Amino acid sequence: MEKYGKIRHFTDIESWKIAREARKKFYELLQHLPDKERYVLEPQIRRACISATANIAEGFGRFHYQENIQFCRQSRGSMYELQDHLITCLDEKYVEESRYNELFSLLENGIKALNGYIRMLKRQKEIEMGK
Repeated sequence: MEKYGKIRHFTDIESWKIAREARKKFYELLQHLPDKERYVLEPQIRRACISATANIAEGFGRFHYQENIQFCRQSRGSMYELQDHLITCLDEKYVEESRYNELFSLLENGIKALNGYIRMLKRQKEIEMGK
């Protein structure tokens, strides 16, 4: 299992925990976006934040390893999407550079943790298939 112990629920998955923390921090950031972004950038960020955690959860609930892996890949894509939205926020001066660095790094850690989880799932799949 993952280096932090046995995974009994999706909330035990380190990448889910990191994505959850990122979601909380992005929601704080959304409070400071200008009104002109309420119907453009804000909903995109909200959807990507929700997707990052929800896809890990949904994948965990799937029966087959390959399905779980595919949902994890979707979550990873959402984390990269959040990095892009964060760059937009920096470019438009909606976020200070220190906050940008903190959030970007948090997402990088989430992506690394998710890649590790995907590797673990692939190994488990191979073990089950007798390879």
